[in-house]
Amino acid sequence: MEPPPFEPLEPVELEAGAFRLRPWREDDVDEVWAAFQDRDIKLWNGGGVASRTDALVLLGRRLDWSTGDHASWAVVGPEDDAVLGSVTLHSIDRLQGDAEIGYWTAPAARGRGLAAAGVDAACRWGFVTLPIDRIELCHAVENTASGRVAEKAGFTQEGRLRRSYRYGDGVKHDELLWARLADDPAPELG
Repeated sequence: MEPPPFEPLEPVELEAGAFRLRPWREDDVDEVWAAFQDRDIKLWNGGGVASRTDALVLLGRRLDWSTGDHASWAVVGPEDDAVLGSVTLHSIDRLQGDAEIGYWTAPAARGRGLAAAGVDAACRWGFVTLPIDRIELCHAVENTASGRVAEKAGFTQEGRLRRSYRYGDGVKHDELLWARLADDPAPELG
């Protein structure tokens, strides 16, 4: 079976309840760099962002959707355009019909349902726009906050992956595997 033809993605904006997902911009670099000073973001998402230049390189990758293998958004609030978090639908595999999702929330924005709303909005968009019917989410067992996000965003826990990923502390952690299928009931986020 041949893979479907390459299709670049066009950046889009999405509504996510009280939040908005917008494509990244180069001028977000200072907010991204500030977020990556947080201990939890460094630990669970921070691989390779050790300087402002690294943050700019990361943004460069997230700005360019032309490869068709990811869609990346800054999560912003309704009152301004300040970056509150990030959601990326990545590892999009058109042949297998699946993708993975990752996210982080700036420390000052935690506890407001931002990650679950952003993940849900990205999943809904992905299921309608892309030829995928499964989105996976993995997080370190110790990262219980990500487990709460997964559950709220309509994912089902499927298993444990032993020593599956090396996080920012340099240690390979066991991860929990969650998935959301296109025909799973969408969560009711309020």
